[in-house]
Amino acid sequence: MVYINENYLKLKAGYLFPEIARRVAAFAEAHPEARIIRLGIGDVTEPLPSAIVEAMHQAVAEMGRRETFRGYGPEQGYAFLREAIAEHDFRARGADVAPDEIFVSDGSKCDVGNLLDIFDLANRVAVLDPVYPVYVDTNVMAGRTGPADNDGRYPGLVYLSATAENDFQPDLPSEPVDLIYLCYPNNPTGAVASRETLARWVDFALQTGAVILFDAAYEAYIQEPHLPHSIYEIPQARQVAIELRSFSKNAGFTGVRCAYTVVPHSVFGRTRDGQRVPLHALWTRRHTTKFNGVSYIVQRGAAAAYTPEGKQQIGALIDFYMTNARLLREGLTRLGWQVYGGRNAPYLWLKTPGGMSSWQFFDYLLERAHLVGTPGSGFGAAGEGYFRLSAFNSRENILEAVERLAQLPAETAR
Repeated sequence: MVYINENYLKLKAGYLFPEIARRVAAFAEAHPEARIIRLGIGDVTEPLPSAIVEAMHQAVAEMGRRETFRGYGPEQGYAFLREAIAEHDFRARGADVAPDEIFVSDGSKCDVGNLLDIFDLANRVAVLDPVYPVYVDTNVMAGRTGPADNDGRYPGLVYLSATAENDFQPDLPSEPVDLIYLCYPNNPTGAVASRETLARWVDFALQTGAVILFDAAYEAYIQEPHLPHSIYEIPQARQVAIELRSFSKNAGFTGVRCAYTVVPHSVFGRTRDGQRVPLHALWTRRHTTKFNGVSYIVQRGAAAAYTPEGKQQIGALIDFYMTNARLLREGLTRLGWQVYGGRNAPYLWLKTPGGMSSWQFFDYLLERAHLVGTPGSGFGAAGEGYFRLSAFNSRENILEAVERLAQLPAETAR
């Protein structure tokens, strides 16, 4: 008899995005004439930048010649990419990150879950609410929680409410915590963190011995120059923080797969008998044991993101999506709806109109306007009554979506 990991049975009815896909598929089958516009999952739509495509073509050609063919590469990533990341993403902003502290992977979502391998189950975990579901679900799978309550919260996790009432900036934990997930620019709310906000979290971690898991997957979308892009721009953050980043949303790598995680040599955990252990060593062992590395071809493409041509082309992509965000935000504002985000992030977070629940509004938009978004309740109990829209789409679809929204009955806004 084979026994299963029963922690999976604690998970709520399906991961958020598969449930959305199920409802959309059912609607499409019943209404084959409907042209559905998807503003839900944050998947990019525009082609890869030409500088990246050319670099990958050249890498493919290299793999076709004996003298330049490569087999297994270093699991942590090729030096040419790690050095480019350290220079352009961190040192250029005054953040002290060494190439050997960078671990290239096939996705930051994967790393979010994989990092739990190096932490004891006894650690108390804090998440913002609403929250990117992967932070919660991977801890449930690992066995760090009990079954969910009626609000969808899991005992064993500490939820920090981030709503319009506190400007989506939660208070520091009022109880002991060991691991803290922070995501800025935030998914799903689009909120950003100032230097003062991040410094407050770093000070808290220094005082309590906690470790911050800082998800900066959307940092390239920050428009305001005074806002930090990395937690390592904050003094002493190297002692308490691990940072995750991705090429998915800035360079269009959602289907190509490349990301990286920074684990500084200076961040430590403890054994139960009090011995201090560098997390870098633990993550190195985990990463090199369970992962064979990102392909050479993909890493050459990622490195091209840091060339002058690559930077210009990625900048144009980001401008394109942020224009989409502005058009959506302006259209929703004209309807009289409360809209947040969309200024330093590609997501808009809106208050559901007419007192509808998140899933009621999902069904309403799908049925009345043939538009798909993401119910806020899927991101946690504090997301109930909110709804996320994504700016990742073609300009044609965004303009069409704004037009359809404008044609909704006026009483919807009441």
